[in-house]
Amino acid sequence: MIQVEVARISQPAVNRGRALPICLIILCQSFQTVSSAGIALLLPSIRNDLALSFTQGGTLAAANIFSYALMQIPAGYLADRYGVEKTFIIGSFGTTLFCLTFGLVADHGYAILNQTLAGIFHAFLFQSGLALQASLFGAERRATAMGLSMVAIILGQLLINSLGPSLSEHFSWRFPFIFFGFAGMLSSLAYLWYGHAFAHAESSLKLSFIDAFRLFQHPFMWVYGMIQCIRLGIMQGISFWLPSLLIDEKSLPLAATGLILALRALLIAPSTMLGSYLSDRLRKPTAIMEVSLVILAITTAALVTVGHRGLLIALIFINAIFIQFYFGPLFALPVERYGIRMMATLGGFGNFFANLGAFSFTYLLGALKDHTGYFRSGFYAITGACLVGLVLTLVLEEMRRRP
Repeated sequence: MIQVEVARISQPAVNRGRALPICLIILCQSFQTVSSAGIALLLPSIRNDLALSFTQGGTLAAANIFSYALMQIPAGYLADRYGVEKTFIIGSFGTTLFCLTFGLVADHGYAILNQTLAGIFHAFLFQSGLALQASLFGAERRATAMGLSMVAIILGQLLINSLGPSLSEHFSWRFPFIFFGFAGMLSSLAYLWYGHAFAHAESSLKLSFIDAFRLFQHPFMWVYGMIQCIRLGIMQGISFWLPSLLIDEKSLPLAATGLILALRALLIAPSTMLGSYLSDRLRKPTAIMEVSLVILAITTAALVTVGHRGLLIALIFINAIFIQFYFGPLFALPVERYGIRMMATLGGFGNFFANLGAFSFTYLLGALKDHTGYFRSGFYAITGACLVGLVLTLVLEEMRRRP
């Protein structure tokens, strides 16, 4: 049986001392999905330059997600075992280095290798970033702290979707990756020099490798993991293929698509924080999850059937509000049950399942597009997954009520 321990986490001497590390952590986290968001946005140009099919285009995202998924539990364990700051800096620098070098790839093979290695460092960055943010907030604001990590990711996506099209048109599709990768590496160095002296998140007990894998013995964690699988499958499937849907099937120009995606990202960031705040305030995390999944099921199905551009854009924005609305509540549930000592490992467990879903959905939608010629069947599959997630959320709430 896993013992529930409360870690003793050293806090900054004064509250204002938290501002600098929080800002630098958010800055570093903002670059962690710039590469994948840039690939999704610029995929038509990348496909033309590297002569890729839709299925091969999907493998670029799938390769990153697959290695990222496999590293989730090891990355969380190593962060809990050896210190989240060490793994955070390694993850931040490595992720942005491979973002930069993606702009230099010459063919599909090198692109797959680049994204596979990027996924490994991304795992360290994500798990350590969650734990670092949580260490700077109290237990009563844990969902809010975790929501900040998603806000950072969305801010990065907002930047690439806003600036990517113009940089690509003035130079080439390669330049945005080089530009943002270099900026991200500088951000990593800034945290190394100025941020790490203020933020500390060290557990009073060192976690054993056996403790981490004992999580697989718990039915609660299996249900939680399946919901995480669906959550990121929905998020990644829509985020990766939405640009291609808008450009190839809805005939929108690249500049308009980039603007829509930037506004979409702008909506996701505050809605993530709002969902986390409501969860902390109301103490009803599963209710937040249920509402989100119902709305996602309806709007995702409608995206491929609606022809009117104004209505289509409205559906995209409504979908965006709820696509990560339940991120903070979901990640906070296992910490509520098992304690903060295993925070990074618990996050790694959930994100392992989440990225299996992201890998599967991203590849599936590309394969279905090649097979049928349309995105309709793939988006309907996402709708079905939302409904399965709703049922699993009801099961999880029943398990949560039991000691």
